[in-house]
Amino acid sequence: MALFSNIRADLKVYEGQWGQQGFWVMVVYRFGRWRYGIKNALFRKPFSLLYKLLYKMVQILTGIELPCEVPVGRNFRIDHFGDIIISGYASFGDDCIIRNGVTVGLKNIEEKAAPKIGNDVNIGTGAKLLGNITIGNHVDIGANAVVITPVPDNSIAVGIPARIIPKKNNAHQP
Repeated sequence: MALFSNIRADLKVYEGQWGQQGFWVMVVYRFGRWRYGIKNALFRKPFSLLYKLLYKMVQILTGIELPCEVPVGRNFRIDHFGDIIISGYASFGDDCIIRNGVTVGLKNIEEKAAPKIGNDVNIGTGAKLLGNITIGNHVDIGANAVVITPVPDNSIAVGIPARIIPKKNNAHQP
């Protein structure tokens, strides 16, 4: 069953430390995604209610909002807990790490679009990624950076508003 294999993979990302708040968030997230696979709406409803209760509980206990509508790639890691808000319009590739105080969301309420984040993206504490932007692969977002423009592959984004700096020595460059 995909639910349990995904949870086992998440536990491996957290090095078997099931007490990590980020892991709790991922368990509830995986359950929320899994319930969408239940075709019979009547049968799905109790699972949806349970998901909503678990989502609110984990949100209160951890300070993390990760709606199950957000596609996340493998090896997604919430490295520190608290004050993390992710819009349901966002998406993440493989091997992404986010830390406390991160917001990935809308730039303005009129445009229902949030960042699309590539593979191997490391998002520092307090960073804000906002709007209909793309964050490339192998990108580091500095602590407290405010990113409102696209960030190309193999770059670093730092500052308010974020300046984009190409990485100098990068094994990932073509």
